[in-house]
Amino acid sequence: MLVGCGDVGGRLAALLVSQGWAVHGLRRQAARLPPGVHPVGGDLAEPGCPPAWPVGALDYLVYCVAADRHDEAGYQAAYVQGLQHVLAWLGLHSQRPKRLLFVSSTSVYGQAAGEWVNEQAITAPAGFAGRVMLQAEALAHASGHPATRVRLAGIYGPGRERLLRQVREGYQVALEPALYANRIHADDAAGLLCHLLLADQAGHGLAPCYLGVDDAPAALAEVFGWLRQRLGVTHLQPGAFVRRTGSKRCSNALARASGWLPRYPSYREGYAALLGEGGGTLR
Repeated sequence: MLVGCGDVGGRLAALLVSQGWAVHGLRRQAARLPPGVHPVGGDLAEPGCPPAWPVGALDYLVYCVAADRHDEAGYQAAYVQGLQHVLAWLGLHSQRPKRLLFVSSTSVYGQAAGEWVNEQAITAPAGFAGRVMLQAEALAHASGHPATRVRLAGIYGPGRERLLRQVREGYQVALEPALYANRIHADDAAGLLCHLLLADQAGHGLAPCYLGVDDAPAALAEVFGWLRQRLGVTHLQPGAFVRRTGSKRCSNALARASGWLPRYPSYREGYAALLGEGGGTLR
C-alpha cells in the first residue's frame, strides 16, 4: 500500500509493478496513478477510511506524502494527522504489515556549519518542517509496526527545476562561508525505496533509518557555477542571493552498504540528464 503517489511515490509504484508486486496507491486524484496500480481515491485530511481501501492482508505500507501547504499547519496535516488516519485504517482492517516505510526529510538536522551528518547525528531542526517530521517519525516508530525512516534530501528531476530557474535568473550564492546542500534525483529516491522493500522481502534486516542522498554533497556555489557554464548564463542579478538556513553534508554510506547505488552519483550526472530530457526546455 503506497500512501501518497505523487512524484516519488508514483515512480516507486511503477518500479514495484514492474517487479510483479500487487500495488495499491492512495491519492486524491486516483486517475493519475501509474498503470497497473490499484486505485484508492482518498483524502488524508478525512478520518473516514476510503471505500476502496484493500480489505486483505498488506505486506508493506509506504507513507510517501507531500504537504499541500508549506506552513506548520500544512505539515501537521500531511505528516502527523494523515499518518494517524492511516494507522487507524490499518487497525480497522486488522492489517499488520511486515514493514512501515516512512519517507521523511533531512530537514530534521539543524547543522549549519558544513558538518558531516549520518543516521546517528543529533536531530535539532531549526524550522517547523524538521520538527514536524520528527513528530511523524516518532508516531511511525510507536505504531506497533516495524518501521524504517528514509530521510530524503533536495529531490530534483523533471518538474522540480527551481534551482535551474534561479540560475537562469542570475541568482547568486555567497562563497564564504561555504553553503553546503544535499540532493537526490527523484529516480534515485524511488530506487532506494524499492531497494529497501526488496531487501526486506528477501529477509535482509533493515536499519531503523537511512539517509537518501547522492554520493557527493557540494557547496551550492559550486553547483551554481557548473550550471551557469552548462547553460551559458553570464549575467548576475544584483542583490538576488539564495537564502538557506542549514549547511550540512549528508552521508549515504549506510544506504550504499545495503547494496544500493545511485544512478546519478552527483549533481553533474543528474542535472546533465535533466537538461537533456525536458530541463532543456528552460533554455
